Amino acid sequence: MGADAALLLLADSRLPAGGHAHSGGVEEAVRLGAVTGTGDLARFLRGRLATAGLVTAALAAAACELAAADGPADDPADGVELWRRLDAEADARTASPAQREAARTQGRLLLRTARRMWPSAALDTLARAVPEGPHHPVALGAAGASAGCTPRQAALAAAYTSVSGPATAAVRLLGLDPVTVHRLLADLAPALDDAAHAACASLGDAARQGRWHALPGHSAPALDLLAEGHLANPMKLFVS
Repeated sequence: MGADAALLLLADSRLPAGGHAHSGGVEEAVRLGAVTGTGDLARFLRGRLATAGLVTAALAAAACELAAADGPADDPADGVELWRRLDAEADARTASPAQREAARTQGRLLLRTARRMWPSAALDTLARAVPEGPHHPVALGAAGASAGCTPRQAALAAAYTSVSGPATAAVRLLGLDPVTVHRLLADLAPALDDAAHAACASLGDAARQGRWHALPGHSAPALDLLAEGHLANPMKLFVS
């Protein structure tokens, strides 16, 4: 399968990996009245892409690069340790316990799906390294490499899913016009390209040697608060 076709599959919300069950904070924002229409949604998506979207894009690019280099080694434990360290970087960049749990749930489901679609040693190593489920962008990057994608393509898929999921959730929650909402996503195309470029630019020599502390770590306290509030809400349509 060509890398471009694989990229489309990875970014498709219909991929059976559980992404459709998560709203990325939009459900709680709607409940609180912070998102009531397309104007609010447009601002929410741009803010999410500039923070969480960029971070997940960089982690996916790093995971893709690591997976592409994962092969036979003198000590298989070295690969396991590298995956654990990269997943720990994702953990450190996710302040909200609710968001960490959601990311691991999605990552676990995506990894399970990817191992059936694009079997590889890298995905097997990742599954051994993080049996509780890796963070979603780590699983996404590893899956992208196994499917033949480049780090930039993995970063683009991660950036896109960071806004496409909330956008489609808002359609269901608010009854918005789907064409109008997809116009919002179309307007984000240049910003998505910029995020993927910035994510790959962060992969300097240190990252290529397994030192990922310099990857973007943009925080979004509002998203953290929305995730924690959503977790406590007994009346909800989405898991997160």
